[in-house]
Amino acid sequence: MTRLRAALVTPLTGPLARYGRATVTGLTLWAEHAARLPPIWADVALEAYDTGADAAAAMRAAIATRPDVLFGPYGSSPMLTAARATSRLLWNHSGATSQLCWPAFPHVINVLAPASSYFAGVLQAVRAVDPGAATVTIFHVNSSFGQDVAAGAARTAAHLGFTVQVIGFEPGSAVEMAATLPGADILLVAGGFADELAVAPLALARPWRAVAFVGAGVEEVLAPLGNLREGLLGPAQWVATAAPQPDEGPDAGWFVAKYREAAGEDPPYPAVQAFAAGIICARCLRESGTSVDVALLTVARRLVCTTLYGKFQLDPVSGLQVGHQVVIVQWQDGMRRVVWPPEQAESQLRYPFTAALPS
Repeated sequence: MTRLRAALVTPLTGPLARYGRATVTGLTLWAEHAARLPPIWADVALEAYDTGADAAAAMRAAIATRPDVLFGPYGSSPMLTAARATSRLLWNHSGATSQLCWPAFPHVINVLAPASSYFAGVLQAVRAVDPGAATVTIFHVNSSFGQDVAAGAARTAAHLGFTVQVIGFEPGSAVEMAATLPGADILLVAGGFADELAVAPLALARPWRAVAFVGAGVEEVLAPLGNLREGLLGPAQWVATAAPQPDEGPDAGWFVAKYREAAGEDPPYPAVQAFAAGIICARCLRESGTSVDVALLTVARRLVCTTLYGKFQLDPVSGLQVGHQVVIVQWQDGMRRVVWPPEQAESQLRYPFTAALPS
């Protein structure tokens, strides 16, 4: 028996390094404890390559070692660069951009829900409790990520009968542009984390029925706001306490305990995304009996299963992930609580939004 050679190309230095290193830890836990490979392989030999300086060069270095399976990086921009640098089958666990779709990227398997779906649950939750809510303002950074989030939110809002106003801003100018924000029932903000943190005190001084920030879905991003975070909504790719019961691989409790042993902290969402990609890859290896790219892709196209991360199912036309759903969290009494979708909710939506006093 031989070792399955797995390569992970991800940021280990630079501004995304914290999350990139989390993907290494998550995928290592898969390789060491949960791979469940078919008999032709004894175990996994995992090698990580740093995209910090040049994602394309890192991908080329990984490909030169002729790995059996290949995992992409954390971050939409590094993932796009990495995907353009190879035609090898590439497991995308942490690049949320909707650009990574078929036929433009026929060799990419998307494990995570696309950014275009980030605010869908916010709008659905508000519509469920307030049929009279009528207007939505979307405030987004003029980047591919911000435009992706905004475009998806605008489509969902129109489908639900909202009137939509979209305001864009350049990176670093969110505070300046906030003065131009039109009033609405719902405010949705999609920017870089620094811009979201800077603009929040100004935006939250305005009257809204509901307010959502992309950064509010992550535990630490808006923490400097203190009590001002109270009542904010945000999208989260994964919340351990609301994770589904898997039919493939270990459950959330197992993963959280193993991650704490390995890293000394709770797992951030990129770690579980990488782990889930490994679980699904191994399932495809078992069903195909080979690591040949076309065989793995054939299995992945028809595969429907549930890991601790959520359901896996690819759209047959676009290749985007349609099984996994982003959950919506709300900050309640200083804690993130899942409020949507109903089947995963830990708490009821507190509505309407009431601005808290600064802590």
